[in-house]
Amino acid sequence: MTYPITKTDAEWRALLDSTQFAVTRQSATERAFSGKYWNHWADGTYRCVCCAALLFDADTKFDAGCGWPSFSAEIGQGRIERITDRSHGMVRVEVRCQQCGAHLGHVFDDGPAPSGERYCINSASIDFSPDAA
Repeated sequence: MTYPITKTDAEWRALLDSTQFAVTRQSATERAFSGKYWNHWADGTYRCVCCAALLFDADTKFDAGCGWPSFSAEIGQGRIERITDRSHGMVRVEVRCQQCGAHLGHVFDDGPAPSGERYCINSASIDFSPDAA
């Protein structure tokens, strides 16, 4: 797929640290309980680390006990692309930023009501913006 925001690997490497690049551009996964947002509970929003697209509201974040930031819904529609992922001997649904194609994580059907979804997101793929006081 062609995304509205595209850059070469060299351009992405210049913008991202090595972990962010590995996760967002090479579909790596950070270790559970190691990312800066897995246990982060401030009010605000989460954006794509690559292109700053608005992705999640802190109101939808919950503790799934998995060690990664978990959200029950994206902000609005059309911000996140879903792709069938058959890697590692599993069938999962990968989620990517619709604007730049950054790998964010995966979505599962074991989340809370009303959506029943759990977006399991790598901290390295998102940035947090606190609500104005």
